Amino acid sequence: MKVAILSDVHANLEALVACLAHARREGAEEFAFLGDLVGYGADPCACIDVVRAHAACGAIVLRGNHDDAALGGLWADMNPVSRESAIWTRGRLGDAEREFLAALPYVVARDDLLFVHASAAEPKDWEYIAGTVAAGRCLAATGARIVFGGHVHQPMLYFSARDTVSAFTPRPGVAVPLSKGRRWLVLGGSVGQPRDGNPAACYQLFDGVSRRLTFQRVAYDWITAATKVRSAGLPESLARRLEHGT
Repeated sequence: MKVAILSDVHANLEALVACLAHARREGAEEFAFLGDLVGYGADPCACIDVVRAHAACGAIVLRGNHDDAALGGLWADMNPVSRESAIWTRGRLGDAEREFLAALPYVVARDDLLFVHASAAEPKDWEYIAGTVAAGRCLAATGARIVFGGHVHQPMLYFSARDTVSAFTPRPGVAVPLSKGRRWLVLGGSVGQPRDGNPAACYQLFDGVSRRLTFQRVAYDWITAATKVRSAGLPESLARRLEHGT
């Protein structure tokens, strides 16, 4: 069974639709959305509609920090651009969208897999996993063999063996065997706002039988997505990020 894992959609409808279409062509039968469905982008309601339809068919859907912010949960160190985007998004959501976001869990466990937006150590504190120390804290907080997360907008793969945590940057399109002799933390990058210098959308495809994971990059119509951001009156920096992937 192949599972498509998508994180940090950030209200980018063009990127979301492109990733879902790509995943289906690659044989995905199940889907997991790891939070931050909204924030930054110009299509929060349309993206929620797409994800909600997948949830109705059994997809895992989590809550992220920007989903919290859109519901009114602004955090203390939120930067001005994120705050402005959250307030803009909040004004566009209807009752149905707010109810859907408010009902989402922060963590979902299935067999030996754990799905979380940020860190398993404190899922509601929105810790950014920026190195092996934070990755170790995340892995130490759960007995899951594989943890799937997002939040940092840059693809990265951490693994733990003999109490040592190591990291490497995966190559798109190259399957990585996630051996059972190690524990793994998968940070899949962002569907809707990549920040690794590549504007192509990110998602992962996990084969639950072979235990092989492939990081995918998907070209999409970022010109339209950026134009929508500008037309909505959102900060210019958000449109430039889509254009440059930074």
